[in-house]
Amino acid sequence: MAPIVTVTQLDHLVLTVTDIRTTIAWYTQTLGMSHVSFHSPKDPRVQRHALTFGGQKINLHRAGAEFEPRAERATPGSADLCFLTETPVDEMLVALKRERIEVLEGGVVVDRIGARGMLRSVYVRDPDGNLVEISNEMDPNEAAA
Repeated sequence: MAPIVTVTQLDHLVLTVTDIRTTIAWYTQTLGMSHVSFHSPKDPRVQRHALTFGGQKINLHRAGAEFEPRAERATPGSADLCFLTETPVDEMLVALKRERIEVLEGGVVVDRIGARGMLRSVYVRDPDGNLVEISNEMDPNEAAA
């Protein structure tokens, strides 16, 4: 059976958060994302907030004041996200620890499998407890070694 549609890429996702300002501060200061605000096309009086990086966007909804339509059970801390960076993961690990951001998985860099190949990753949690994996893609020759 043929699919109804074939998706080609992710445009945006939504994070439901406890505090918009705290989330913006963490993602901009820790991961270098940019904060953008915009007005709802449904109601121009309503200001919305998002984080951008590369060609992607994370829309932010405050728990209890989500925009419709929304996920059926939108809750802070339920996301598991993986972001790619060009910052060497070993340098990132040192910087995270210097900023007293708890690094999970024993506080070390771990190897994982991503969408396009092997990753070298560190795991942290954002202010709502979402799991955030920050990774470097491994060179295929490095991954085979």
